[in-house]
Amino acid sequence: MTRFAKYAWSVLIYNVAVILWGTYVRATGAGAACGAHWPLCNGELILLAPQTATLVEYSHRLMSGLALISVVILIIWAFRAYPKKHLARVGATLSLLLMISEALVGAGLVLFKLAGDNTSITRAFTTSIHLVNTFLLLAALTLTAWWASGGRALHLRSDRKSWLFIIGFVGMLVLGTSGAIAALGDALFPAQTFAAGFAADLDPASHLFLRLRIFHPVIAIAVGLYVMILSASFGLAHIQAKRFAATLIAIIAFQWIIGVVNVLLLAPAWMQMFHLLITDALWIIFILMMATLFGDAATVGETLPLTAQ
Repeated sequence: MTRFAKYAWSVLIYNVAVILWGTYVRATGAGAACGAHWPLCNGELILLAPQTATLVEYSHRLMSGLALISVVILIIWAFRAYPKKHLARVGATLSLLLMISEALVGAGLVLFKLAGDNTSITRAFTTSIHLVNTFLLLAALTLTAWWASGGRALHLRSDRKSWLFIIGFVGMLVLGTSGAIAALGDALFPAQTFAAGFAADLDPASHLFLRLRIFHPVIAIAVGLYVMILSASFGLAHIQAKRFAATLIAIIAFQWIIGVVNVLLLAPAWMQMFHLLITDALWIIFILMMATLFGDAATVGETLPLTAQ
């Protein structure tokens, strides 16, 4: 791989780490530790006497800032290293746009006090938008690294196969959104026992977050089976996509087990982080399988300048 490709993959990995730390911030209730201030923390640039929760939240902001800088470097490098219309340029541009929208949504959560112990429907809606944007950002970063590594253009057509995968793509986003709502319920209304948590899910008087939580495992099974069937039907029969398809099938089965364990353990922060790590890996591999299956025969920008090497 070129130096740019290696850097693009490292940016993707770093952003996954930022997302995981954001999960820890939410799970520990530290999201409001800096008050309604952004990008400063409680009006301070340098924290003089921070509490633990403040350090957790502020460290996530610093990591997010570095993530933004890493993507700015990515697009500058892509435009210097690759010719016009090269796919690496396209991916880097999409990555920067989605990173900016990611920062704006995150700032909105803070400035409008939609973090911490906020239990409003507005928070659920904004969190869902944040999750979708995060997944799209990971997809853009994945494609940037893939195209920089020699991957071909993603070309969807108006045929049955393309529509089946588009449905799978949307289904994965719906699954992620339901997981984000379930995680909000776990964080805001922690259960003392599994029985108490299950009873709260079925209680009509419970908060909406709790009543929606029970749908997440149902969606996870439905979408998981759908993606498994797609992988087995199209991926396993494709020479280059076979490894992605087989990995997807294995990860989905493993994720179901992790989901059950997460519920039985009452969703501790470390387990939520691990659950999301597997989810992010599943999403990235799904994108790579699609990119392989729908790779166009014509690659834009075959010759790379020395600056990309």
